[in-house]
Amino acid sequence: MSVLAIDVGTTMIKSVVYDDQGRERAVSRLATEVLRPHPGWAEQDMDAVWNAVVHTVRTVLTETADPVWLVSFTAQGDGAWLVDERGRPTGPAILWSDGRAGDRITAWQRDGVLEAAFRRNGSLTCAGMPNALFSWLADHDPDRLARSRTSLTAAGWLFLRLTGVRASDESDASAPFLDHATGDYDPRILDLFGLGAYHRLLPTVLGESERIAEITGEAAGQLGLPAGLPVVMAPYDIASTARGVGVVNPGQACSILGTTLCTEIVRTEIDTGGEPSGINIAYRGRERVLRAFPTLNGAEVLGWAARTLGVSGPPELAELAFASEPGAHGLMFLPYLSPAGERAPFLDPRARGSFHGLSLEHTRADMARAVFDGLSLVLRDSLAAARTDVTELRLCGGGANSDAWCALIADATGVPTARSGDTELGAKGAFLTGLVRSGAESSMHTAAAKYVRMQRSWSPDPERAQFYAALYEDFLGRRAAVREDGWRGRAVWRGSGAAERGPGHPRPAPSPAPDRADAPQAPSAPADRTVPTHRTGTPDGGTRV
Repeated sequence: MSVLAIDVGTTMIKSVVYDDQGRERAVSRLATEVLRPHPGWAEQDMDAVWNAVVHTVRTVLTETADPVWLVSFTAQGDGAWLVDERGRPTGPAILWSDGRAGDRITAWQRDGVLEAAFRRNGSLTCAGMPNALFSWLADHDPDRLARSRTSLTAAGWLFLRLTGVRASDESDASAPFLDHATGDYDPRILDLFGLGAYHRLLPTVLGESERIAEITGEAAGQLGLPAGLPVVMAPYDIASTARGVGVVNPGQACSILGTTLCTEIVRTEIDTGGEPSGINIAYRGRERVLRAFPTLNGAEVLGWAARTLGVSGPPELAELAFASEPGAHGLMFLPYLSPAGERAPFLDPRARGSFHGLSLEHTRADMARAVFDGLSLVLRDSLAAARTDVTELRLCGGGANSDAWCALIADATGVPTARSGDTELGAKGAFLTGLVRSGAESSMHTAAAKYVRMQRSWSPDPERAQFYAALYEDFLGRRAAVREDGWRGRAVWRGSGAAERGPGHPRPAPSPAPDRADAPQAPSAPADRTVPTHRTGTPDGGTRV
């Protein structure tokens, strides 16, 4: 008997069949499109996401004769996936990476609202969270809010389509509204943001033992599965990935080197002290909390650098980068390229990237190396913000396939790193969660000990670690200087007669955005255009980034 695990990522849907030893027997992937109708916006067609799930499930089931007895899934978090009374979308999903509500964040930050909410539940609001999006929609699209009955996340949308149940799990509900003491929404946080009237949009929060239901006959027919199978909603993707890499006990930590560079540490209680930063995710009821710092800048920065430096992709960028030396011959890069700025381990919708110290003596290899150095120092920054001692940092996501980057992260953070032997860590976390919720395993600790396999580890080189400790202080100093200067510096030419607009003020013209790093092109293809990739068999470890 096998387990089907589904991972609904931001740009890739994955379905994985696991055997009874926890080994990947078949994997199907399908790329999905992020729509950017205006600069700073990030949306998805909700039906296209479901159709991609159907495609990957039906494809992966053709590769195994072993019957499926359990379905478990995880998905991207945050955003607003609004549905009406009938469970139909009232428009495209607004994603976690959307930046349209940047002005709301700036105002709430200035007025002390963000800090007050953080002191209650340990999560710092960013532009792609439901409270910011509700506030923006109330001003710009109140009709959509009026037509909507429930604001789901991607996981809530999938649970609705699979089981007919409208709900959220505690991890998805953690930011921004959860009261960690009760496991339900905190009305005082809603009131802080002036959103008490929109409590009606929030789905029921299901506890750790409640997130299991039977698949409906309609969904089973679409997916090619038997009716009545148990379906488990696992924590959202960054929390499921932590489980998939075996980070389940207090003090354990991991970093996801993917669309987000997300560093996560398991704790026994929420952390609402220090400078407001990151989020606290309910991880196992009220017994465990995942202190997480999901950045807005990750793999897309590598993609941008690859295009800019004229190489075919991140693997070739890494090959170019590591031909240079640590510190890139004095060149430093601040990797804040997201149009929505940055949200962890600091919050600033205005944040923008920059090279420092660039001269005619620097090469393409130095520029590539500076990019990898900068992203690695972001991980160190997150570990510092966590204020928790860590003895090992487990790495996962596409970037972890690079041995050189894993070694660099050990040097840049001063912490030993290790890589999992699995490739689909979000799906693996959903698999482990499904086993525990169905009663096949007694606890996450025993399930992780039994099924998680680490592949390789790296220790910091003492001399390079000392060098990067000094470089990190320089990194912080340069960031503080440009942040004080407003990040953008000089005004930017927008065309004849156009005035400069700050973050959160997209131009009203419907034409595609100009070809520049902080304003992605509007999509030229329909929302449901997909690019399939498919693999079966046991992963080979690879060297991809």
